[in-house]
Amino acid sequence: MNYYETDPEFMERFEHFAYDEVVHEEGQQLEEPVRYLAILATLMGCQGKEEFKRVLPKALKGGLTPVMIKEIVYQGVDYLGIGRVLPFLDAVNQMFEEQGIALPLEGQATTAMEDRLEKGAQAQVKIFGEGMREAWKNGHINRWLAANCFGDYYTRKGLDLKQRELITFCFLAAQGGCEPQLTAHAKGNMNLGNDKEFLIKVVSQCLPYIGYPRSLNAITCINKAAE
Repeated sequence: MNYYETDPEFMERFEHFAYDEVVHEEGQQLEEPVRYLAILATLMGCQGKEEFKRVLPKALKGGLTPVMIKEIVYQGVDYLGIGRVLPFLDAVNQMFEEQGIALPLEGQATTAMEDRLEKGAQAQVKIFGEGMREAWKNGHINRWLAANCFGDYYTRKGLDLKQRELITFCFLAAQGGCEPQLTAHAKGNMNLGNDKEFLIKVVSQCLPYIGYPRSLNAITCINKAAE
C-alpha cells in the first residue's frame, strides 16, 4: 500500500511529527542505538508488527547488531508471552535471512539449568536491591520469575542490565495495564543509572508508536518511582 498516494495529508503530518519533530525535540533526544532499542521493544509491546518490520532495517543501520535485536525479541517473551512474541521472531528471522545474516546467531547464554535460579536471583538483587535475594522463595511464580525471567534471559550476553531494564520498561509501557510493574521497573532503571530524565526521553521518542494515553501513564509511573 502506497500511503503517499492514498493518504497524503496524513503522511505529511505523521512523518513530520514522528520522524522529525519528536526525534529532534530539544532536550529529548537519544543516541540512535538507544532510540531504536526502545522503539523495537515498544512496537513489540503494542503489537505493532507491520511498523516493527519497517523499523528493523533502520535499526540495523542505526547501530543495533543482529544479536541485540534477537535479545530484545527473546526477552519480550517474559513480559508479553510467546503468543504475542512469535510473530516478531518470525519477522526478524525472515529479515535476517533476506539480508544474508546466518542463523542461528552465536549463543549468548551464561547460565545452565543447574545455576539459573541462583544467577537469576543475583540479577534481581543488582537491579532492585538486597530485598530480592530471597524473593524467589515466595511461591512458585516468584521462583519461575527468578529462574526463567532473570536467570534465562537477563543473564544473557548481547545486552547489559541497563539495556535490559530499558526494554522491559518499554514492553510494559507499550502494552498498558501493567502500571504497578511499570513503576517498579522505572525504579529498577533508576537504580541502574537510567534516571528520570532519561526515561522521559524514552517515552517521548516512543510516543508516536503508542499514542498519548499510554505515554502519559508511563510518565506518571516514572514520577511515582522518582518519589
